[in-house]
Amino acid sequence: MSEKPNVIIGISGGIAAYKICILVSSLKKQGYNVHVLMTKEAEQFVTPLVLQTLSGNKVITDIFDISYTPEVHHISLAELADVFVIAPATANIIAKVANGIADDMLTSTFLACTCDKLIVPAMNTHMLENPVTQDNIQKCRDYGMHILESGEGYLACGTTGKGRMPEPAEIEDAIKEVLQKEKYLAGKKVLITAGPTCEAIDPVRFITNHSSGKMGYALATAARNAGADVILVSGKTSLSPVRGVHMIPVVSAREMAEAVLPLQQEMDIMILSAAVADYTPVTIAEEKIHKTEGGMQLELERTTDILKTLGQNKRSGQILVGFSMETENLVENSLRKLDSKNCDYIIANSLRQQGAGFGGDTNIVTIISKREMEELGLLSKYDTACRILKTVSRREKSCTC
Repeated sequence: MSEKPNVIIGISGGIAAYKICILVSSLKKQGYNVHVLMTKEAEQFVTPLVLQTLSGNKVITDIFDISYTPEVHHISLAELADVFVIAPATANIIAKVANGIADDMLTSTFLACTCDKLIVPAMNTHMLENPVTQDNIQKCRDYGMHILESGEGYLACGTTGKGRMPEPAEIEDAIKEVLQKEKYLAGKKVLITAGPTCEAIDPVRFITNHSSGKMGYALATAARNAGADVILVSGKTSLSPVRGVHMIPVVSAREMAEAVLPLQQEMDIMILSAAVADYTPVTIAEEKIHKTEGGMQLELERTTDILKTLGQNKRSGQILVGFSMETENLVENSLRKLDSKNCDYIIANSLRQQGAGFGGDTNIVTIISKREMEELGLLSKYDTACRILKTVSRREKSCTC
């Protein structure tokens, strides 16, 4: 989207309130317009000044504060909002919003909002599991509000169990999913591969590459947000699993092929962004190989070409997307790959361009098909993923076969 959305974050009086500073900061850095409302209880855990500094907007706490201008009146703010998030949402605030109680600025604005709403419960395990709280959460669902489930772990009250507020990155992920109004991949099954493969030499060493998996995980997230049923086949990465996506972890190129190939016929779209090893050791030593004087020779053999195999067996109407990481002759090599693998698209990028390549949060890609070529320029990997999926979905809709 060309303009970043307006996000209202309501903070109630839970110990996890301090974590919202990270969320506000992250959203602001990405260009979102963030407004914060706080209950009086929330001010005991984090000061309005901190959140005002991070958001760049006045933090609203008191419905009777005469210093408010019409632009920050709760009705005006409600009309401005694209999404309203309450995090942490205590049992008390959930009970209020479930039953239409508006006795402070946060609940008054929430009740006036007609935008999508996201509730993030965080409280003591027994409070969360209390039937009254569960009834109130269900009532919020029945009214069309989105609920981000609490996590499990050590709680501030000293117990361990469910009720922990999800981390800021998880809340941000849920916000983006809620904000994705156009579910242009609804009903579609999408297979995505991500990350590196590791080819064992001995029990200690392996051959791999620098892939972080970030591009593939961004694609899985964007496809989920667009309404797709997503399977993510991932090599080893340091990334957290994508919420709401079925993930199949693999290690080697062989394991990736064994996971991917049997799924082909049930998929509508297949996007292979993983950096799969082209070669693997012929034999794997049972014990650690100790160094000796002089050099060493390692005999390698080709791995299964997963992309080519999918291309050879592509059924009518399926969309196959490959990735091409190059250090030279980007377009020429990518066009050759497009043809030889029978792909519908190749997503090409150069390791030589600053802002592209392995490990970073941005990418610079060119979407190549037999009919057209589109250079996207420097974007976040998530925005890159959205642009790729939009292009692919247009092709999928126009396919009459």
